[in-house]
Amino acid sequence: MRESVQAEVMMSFLVSEELSFRIPVELRYETGDPYAVRLTFHLPGDAPVTWAFGRELLIDGVGRPCGEGDVRVTPVEPDALGEVLIRLQVGSDQALFRSSTAPLVAFLDRTDKLVPLGQEGSLADFDAHLDEALDRILAEQGAG
Repeated sequence: MRESVQAEVMMSFLVSEELSFRIPVELRYETGDPYAVRLTFHLPGDAPVTWAFGRELLIDGVGRPCGEGDVRVTPVEPDALGEVLIRLQVGSDQALFRSSTAPLVAFLDRTDKLVPLGQEGSLADFDAHLDEALDRILAEQGAG
């Protein structure tokens, strides 16, 4: 049986140095994909956008700069656990979000109670996930 942990956090979407606005972001963790967390950003006027990335990246990023490539998580002040920046990038396009650390830590604590860090391998059925992903990709290619 798949279990999950969910939370909603208000984050600031930093459009520029002068412009930002608060948006709701849904955090989700499922035992069916125990290595990943999903963040769904509810941007005004757009369909929700979901990003999935490693739970460990979010855990580590709360305390120190982490990530390479498309997702980076960095504390705003290295010596304090007040806020983090989450940078998401696709090609040359990027989005920057600022969040209080406390609700992220509370969410991550709940994920750890469901699946302790380091125990994900006991739940992961990679063959089933790979078969499911390949079936979905082949179906999309056949439809296109």
